[in-house]
Amino acid sequence: MPLSPSHIYKSFLAAARGLVYVFKNEQNFRWQLVAGLGAGGLAFIFPLRSWEVILVFLLIISVLTMEILNTVVEKFMDLLKPRLDQYVEVIKDLMAGAVLLTALGALVIGLIIFLPYLVVLFK
Repeated sequence: MPLSPSHIYKSFLAAARGLVYVFKNEQNFRWQLVAGLGAGGLAFIFPLRSWEVILVFLLIISVLTMEILNTVVEKFMDLLKPRLDQYVEVIKDLMAGAVLLTALGALVIGLIIFLPYLVVLFK
C-alpha cells in the first residue's frame, strides 16, 4: 500500500516536532549541535577528502541521534520510576554512558581528521 502525500507530510511533521522538543528541552543536545555545526563548518573550510567529510557528518549525526535516544529512554524510564526505581538509575546511567562514549569517539576521530590541518594553519 503506497503512502499518501498527507501521510508522508504528517510523518515529517511529527519528526520535526520531536526535533524541536529535544532542541528546546535538552541542553546537551544544543551543545552537541553547536559542536556539530562547528565541525561541519571546518569540514567545508579545510580541503578534506570526500570520505573524511562523510565521516565527520556521520559522527555528528551519530552523536545527535544518541542524545535523542537518551532523551527517549529517560522519558520512558520516568514513567516507570516508582515501581522500578532501582533499575531506572542504572538504565539512565547506561544511556548517558553510551552518549558520552559516542561523543568521545567522535572527538578523537575529529581530532585525527582536523589536527593536521590545524597544525598547518597555526604554523
